[in-house]
Amino acid sequence: MSIETAEAVAAEVTVSGPEVDPPPAAKPRETARRRGNSLQKWALVAIWIVLIAVFGALMPQSFLSAQNFQSLLGSQAILVILTLGLVLPLTTGDYDLSAGAVLSLSAMTIAVLNAQQGWPIWLAVLAALLFGVVVGTINAVVTVLVGIDSLIVTLGMGSIGTGVVLWIGNSQTISGVADALVEAVVGTRLFGVPIAFYYGLLCCIVVWYLFEHTSLGRRMLFTGRGPRVARLSGVNVTRIRFGSLVASSFLAAVAGVLYVGTSSAANPGAGEPMVLPAMAAAFLGTTAIRPGRFNAWGTIVAVYFLSTGITGLALLGIPSFVQNLFYGGTLVLAVVLAKLARRRYVRDDAS
Repeated sequence: MSIETAEAVAAEVTVSGPEVDPPPAAKPRETARRRGNSLQKWALVAIWIVLIAVFGALMPQSFLSAQNFQSLLGSQAILVILTLGLVLPLTTGDYDLSAGAVLSLSAMTIAVLNAQQGWPIWLAVLAALLFGVVVGTINAVVTVLVGIDSLIVTLGMGSIGTGVVLWIGNSQTISGVADALVEAVVGTRLFGVPIAFYYGLLCCIVVWYLFEHTSLGRRMLFTGRGPRVARLSGVNVTRIRFGSLVASSFLAAVAGVLYVGTSSAANPGAGEPMVLPAMAAAFLGTTAIRPGRFNAWGTIVAVYFLSTGITGLALLGIPSFVQNLFYGGTLVLAVVLAKLARRRYVRDDAS
């Protein structure tokens, strides 16, 4: 038997042989690590439940009412979809600060075309989604192909988008959108909850499936961890980053469709205030369900955790400026926790 053949046989035996149990001293450490990961995985969910219990004890009649929970679930679908859109480029290492402006542009496009120009509602919605793809494509071209930092590009595009919204809407709120869209967003209810909630849930399932069960999701994750290593491994980093930025703007446009369907009107400044809570929820979501990475279920938990806190504080009569303090503080804390969770995730993988 040649040396090469012997080495091949030894390698085959090593690979196919029975697994060797870790040393006894390593088992307690492994058990403790798994227990710690499980606690971190569900910590945000547990805190959310405690938060509900606290507000419920303070305001049992108003906070614990079925109407309050139905409203809470349905009203946050816009933020859920907007945040899931932000999660896509965040996963690949980019930011999209134009998402709020795209939401406003989408809503205003529908209102102008349908309420003022008389376009069929389905055609107005299609035009709004197309504008979202156009903005995302511009973001991607300048960021990925030209090589400008995504923060600068999307911030600038967000400002341009806001200007376009003020221009086409004449700086006014436009109402009178077709009832068909309103009926499709909030008019229909399932188990007492507006159908908009289920749109957000469906979007969450799609993003979860993308990240967890497709090779594209894995390539997105590899790109975000290290684009140079991913490129050397055969990942088309340019295409991955390009597609994530386009998809982010598309989902922001979808959120704009839900917004105008919820209110039957378009407000020029509707989207900008949503960017901060969306960013806070995206980073806070990395501490739950799949700690150390952006993930769909952690994102939706974070959105409703933040919304529960805001709703409870509002019912307690806390001044409105506390909302900005709450979201801003949560964003800073979420980024810190996300950084720690990511370090632990990488350390556990290395060990």
